Amino acid sequence: MPVASRFAGWLLLAGLALPGMAAAQAADTRVVFPASASQGALVIGKVPPGSTVEYGGRQLRVSDYGSVVFGIGRDEKGPLTVQVTPPGGTRTPTAITVTPRDWPTEQVNGVPPKTVNPPPEIAARIQREQAQVTAARARDDARPDFAQAFIWPVQGRISGRFGNARVYNGQPGAGHSGMDIAVPTGTPVKAPAAGVITFAAPDLYLTGGTVLLDHGFGVSSNFLHLSRIDVKVGDRVQQGQVIGAVGATGRATGPHLHWGMNWFDVRIDPLLVLERSKAAP
Repeated sequence: MPVASRFAGWLLLAGLALPGMAAAQAADTRVVFPASASQGALVIGKVPPGSTVEYGGRQLRVSDYGSVVFGIGRDEKGPLTVQVTPPGGTRTPTAITVTPRDWPTEQVNGVPPKTVNPPPEIAARIQREQAQVTAARARDDARPDFAQAFIWPVQGRISGRFGNARVYNGQPGAGHSGMDIAVPTGTPVKAPAAGVITFAAPDLYLTGGTVLLDHGFGVSSNFLHLSRIDVKVGDRVQQGQVIGAVGATGRATGPHLHWGMNWFDVRIDPLLVLERSKAAP
């Protein structure tokens, strides 16, 4: 794909449409971010190639075409500040307003009691397993796979939404970290975008069969409760490739796919990524 066409597509992913290719080329020296973004959003912006970009105490990776990406947390209040220093230029702040969302409460009953109040030995296991997953999310590859228009990994009813407060067997838990899609056991799970497998384990205590797919620049997808895993760590997968099958392993009351997304340790809403992808060519 020509560089200008790829850049225009990335601006569309960010919700920043330009009227034509000439405008995209002219924008190569501009700093372009959305004026506002929702809690749980993945933000893609454009800066002059070679710029230094800082956000949230982190220096962001900048692609050869000037694309940068970061996530906005569920509880972020904003306004956010992105500091951009173009080559040979002056450090300039860009402000982004954060749009708040409502977080309804979801009652989840019938989960195994030991997954809600685990005994000490199980709690230690959960902590070890989650540390492994957290370490995998720290990866920061230069691959811009995140710039693809994402597709649904499975097609089905949304049975749990990102961010909603969860109550397990009557006991309050944390906000839901992803999107649940209710489909039968054995349904093939497809990669929503290209990437590299950074974690694959068949039997984590809370999440059961678990796969992490890294899309570059700190953006990753996680797929939980799988009944089968068809990939291994280090595999390069393409969009639409089958990576496993839906199940009900770990803390689950029935077969479904939990699809979560992260920007490093910031959890983001896959549904917002899908909705933004509708604008992509």
